[in-house]
Amino acid sequence: MRNRSRFRMPSGAEIVSQRGDEFRIDVTVPLDEDGYLGRQCPECSMSFRLNGEDYKALPDELQLWCVYCGHYNEHSEFMTAQQRDRVLRAAGDLGMQMVSQALGNAFRGMSTGGSSRSGLSVSYKEKPFYPRPLPDIDEERLARVRSCTGCQVRYAIFDEHRFCPVCGRLPAASVAHDALQAEAARLDALNAVAGEAKAVLREQGVFTRSWVDTVENVVGIVETLASSVFEVAVSNAADRLRGKGNIFQRLDDTADLFVAAGYGDLRGVLGSQTWQRLNETWAVRHTFTHNDGIVDEKYLRKVPATTARLGQRLVISEIDCRRALEDTTSLCTALAELTV
Repeated sequence: MRNRSRFRMPSGAEIVSQRGDEFRIDVTVPLDEDGYLGRQCPECSMSFRLNGEDYKALPDELQLWCVYCGHYNEHSEFMTAQQRDRVLRAAGDLGMQMVSQALGNAFRGMSTGGSSRSGLSVSYKEKPFYPRPLPDIDEERLARVRSCTGCQVRYAIFDEHRFCPVCGRLPAASVAHDALQAEAARLDALNAVAGEAKAVLREQGVFTRSWVDTVENVVGIVETLASSVFEVAVSNAADRLRGKGNIFQRLDDTADLFVAAGYGDLRGVLGSQTWQRLNETWAVRHTFTHNDGIVDEKYLRKVPATTARLGQRLVISEIDCRRALEDTTSLCTALAELTV
């Protein structure tokens, strides 16, 4: 304790123990203005945040998941670059004082007078050490705050994610609804473009291309969710799916599959009007994905009420996309609740 008391540490850093030449230093890491602690994945280098109160309540031996790539490691490995700089500053200042103390001990007691043979003299004077303030933490402001439906831990993300930092892989329903919200946010962002830039984007087909992408993406979102729900709920799912190809891309076949496994009929849950609109959305997606939007016989069979003619190219709008997102959200909710 006497040795430790000789070392000065900056505010926010404290020497808590010493064993020989080994020191343990506690360095505080301030939370951001929203009360969240920054974390950075050592694997993919992307950052996320954990609510400070929730993080403090977790066990000391905690291991964390990267919310983006799923890397799993001891929580201290998720230190951000700014946090690491703060710790290294405290460690560096302690090291400088240890070197200074060692030099003082080495020279203390040595004669400072000149040697009669060499004419040399040695002198050393210890100077007071004043530690530098620790660097502040100034990281990006929160973008999206989530609360895990499993462990209830609150965390903030800055990109598409697939994992809770404490529980691991997110439920398929959460991933689906996040993806649908991302599609809606993209439509909102396009609407926010103003003036000449908006006219240029429209002229170059960016809006139409984005609307087509949304229609194509909602089908993929449902396919992934339906597959996950079915495989978790049905014990012999692999046998039932054998030889059926991409069955979850086909709405009526998906509904029939769940009915055959003993679950409710999605068509009845959603109602005939919503189901018909979904079928039309799926037909639009198929036409753009496989035929560049050119109407073929298959599309006409799926959408008998269409005014489009064979060989014409479909035109879709933002209204179509918004309606598709609304209907798909209802479908995803129904899928998530169907086997509960």
